[in-house]
Amino acid sequence: MADNGYISKKQFIEELRRYQKGSVTRRHFLGVTGLGAATAVLGAAMPALRPSSAFAQGIGDRVVLATWPNYHDTANFDAFTDATGAFVQVNVFGSNEEMLAKLQAGGSGWDVFVPTNYTITTYVAEDLIEPLDVSKLSNYDAGAFDPRFADAGTVDGTLYAVPKNWGTTGFAVNTSHDGGKALTTWKDFFDRTMDDFSGRTMVHDYQLTTIGNALKYFGYSFNSVDPKELADAEKLLIEAKPHLFAISSDYQPAMRSGDAWLTMCWTGDGKQMNSDIPEIHYVLGREGGEIWSDYYAIPKGAPHREAAYALINHMLDPQVNAREVLAHGYPVADSRTNALLPPEILNDPILYPAQELLDALEFGAAATLTDPNRAELLARFKSA
Repeated sequence: MADNGYISKKQFIEELRRYQKGSVTRRHFLGVTGLGAATAVLGAAMPALRPSSAFAQGIGDRVVLATWPNYHDTANFDAFTDATGAFVQVNVFGSNEEMLAKLQAGGSGWDVFVPTNYTITTYVAEDLIEPLDVSKLSNYDAGAFDPRFADAGTVDGTLYAVPKNWGTTGFAVNTSHDGGKALTTWKDFFDRTMDDFSGRTMVHDYQLTTIGNALKYFGYSFNSVDPKELADAEKLLIEAKPHLFAISSDYQPAMRSGDAWLTMCWTGDGKQMNSDIPEIHYVLGREGGEIWSDYYAIPKGAPHREAAYALINHMLDPQVNAREVLAHGYPVADSRTNALLPPEILNDPILYPAQELLDALEFGAAATLTDPNRAELLARFKSA
């Protein structure tokens, strides 16, 4: 933003794109662009511009969603607001550790959040998550979901979370800069980071994937908590640290601008970037890595509980979910949604990799979320 407080057209478009992709919050977007003040003034002067509580059918005027970057079609949120009068406020996070810490601290203000499969038992154990009342979720059909990507939502026979998407964790590489030598493994990822990709690589700000993928370099389990194996992973990460462009889970802007050429990456981000910039390829390391599933859940003490149920139910509508997939490029476990998707999506090798690549992947383990050695390792790596 310029010193005079004005934002250039180019900056405005960049911020708008980040907001549309879910990479920044509404508060950030409105603050940076100056639209927040304008909206407040107009809302005060013209009450008709504010959502009507009567129109909201008793669910209130907003619902707060904590989710991941680049993970939704904002048109689906607009449709929800049009139908209910409740505005969807999006808070974006880069790791499950951040989400857990926020809920443990209390007062998150969230109504819905999007935890990953391996974290749900921890949320249940710490009494941070609500059991779901399926009578309020008319669009939920348990039989429609692939159990591999749905079972983690049920703990000790109680349903706490319903499936959103599943996917993989690999890396994205701008092949314009690979010198004709393809990267196919996590060994390639780290070795080339310290060679011809020096200064151009990004890793997640997320212990599960950054440590997990460093472990795969040595052929260890993605979920290892073995002290010796973690020490090997730490040594590799510390050696690679001076060669990194950034440590961030919001890597699309740098990859799209060309500032970064290589990054750890999730399925949908890989698909989005490849669709817009075909020379950016998504790769699953042949040693293995992560397969995951994400869920919709309601935290204990959600301030807009009825709105939370309404939003989850809206997002579970197969028509809505199909639009989500077309926008974000993550596969879903809902057979009703898959029946609405075009063949080119269902046959896309980024969304649905070859079986031999999938066979090498591991679901995250609950122990990694709270393991102190992994948490301390990531902290030392980031501060090195």
